[in-house]
Amino acid sequence: MKTIKGPALFLAQFAGDEAPFNSWDAITKWAADCGYKGVQVPSWDGRLFDLEQAASSASYCDDFKGKAMENGVEVTELSTHLQGQLVAVHPAYDSAFDGFAAESVRGNPKARQEWAVDQVKKALSASKNLGISAHATFSGALAWPYVYPWPQRPAGLIETAFEELARRWVPILDHAEECGVDVCYEIHPGEDLHDGVTYEMFLERTGNHPRACMLYDPSHYVLQCLDYLDNIDIYNDRIRMFHVKDAEFNPTGRQGVYSGYQGWVDRAGRFRSLGDGQVDFGAVFSKMAANNFDGWAVVEWECCLKHPEDGAREGAQFVSDHIIHVTEKAFDDFADGGADEDANRKMLGIE
Repeated sequence: MKTIKGPALFLAQFAGDEAPFNSWDAITKWAADCGYKGVQVPSWDGRLFDLEQAASSASYCDDFKGKAMENGVEVTELSTHLQGQLVAVHPAYDSAFDGFAAESVRGNPKARQEWAVDQVKKALSASKNLGISAHATFSGALAWPYVYPWPQRPAGLIETAFEELARRWVPILDHAEECGVDVCYEIHPGEDLHDGVTYEMFLERTGNHPRACMLYDPSHYVLQCLDYLDNIDIYNDRIRMFHVKDAEFNPTGRQGVYSGYQGWVDRAGRFRSLGDGQVDFGAVFSKMAANNFDGWAVVEWECCLKHPEDGAREGAQFVSDHIIHVTEKAFDDFADGGADEDANRKMLGIE
């Protein structure tokens, strides 16, 4: 068994134009003050991180890590959620996702996709320079508009979508292999990889690529009514990253999983601050420990009710309270009477 590292905090929801959230120095000091030991970095946010420099300069990465350590936290992982989304975009979402890209490629889907691939590859190179072995991202989606089979989907539509998705990602995964970094797809609605079955469909088409791994986040499974504990047992050998995020699902006679286009406060399924939702984190952390997960427990704060800074401070303590320092001996070792093969045979009545 392994002891999970943490707590860590994903900074994407906190970076901003006001202090202490507008610079790497200030935000890492703030995170440490909240009780965090690590931070996960949104690679697209130039206020905190220069991806171009990090991909090409080991000295920049040394300085970047050094400043974080000086302020009391480690760099746990980089994220390319926004760029990964743009690796595969269905035309219905072109306008919605265009803002994720650099201005120079907006309005040009082909150039945008090439830019996104380059961004993810650079982030993997930066991870290598930072000495990090796992990377967080989204898969993007070509098939998501067809998630519900009405009208009836044409034969082969989903297969074609997943073959194309794999075709786009395999060169990135091969670069990840060269860098020694696992690509951890956050299994998430809106992505073609949104549950275990779709992850397996993708994995098969990548030739079971060793770097095509998972970011486990139970909140997204609660909102899909998926067994988030069984999921850990099924995919324990592929889960290389862990977002600690809570959620609740309270269906009514008026709305269920789809929630009737309502805003987050009025949805049947809502993200909540840690401890305010329905995820059984005692069981989750137990499963992760028993399955030898030794990565970071990273708080991703998303809540429709609570202030983010309150959620961050409470989240650090919540994770600290749930991390299991695994035992190195059995609880009943005191009763060990010792044995040898002769004694074992005698106990079994074997001549």
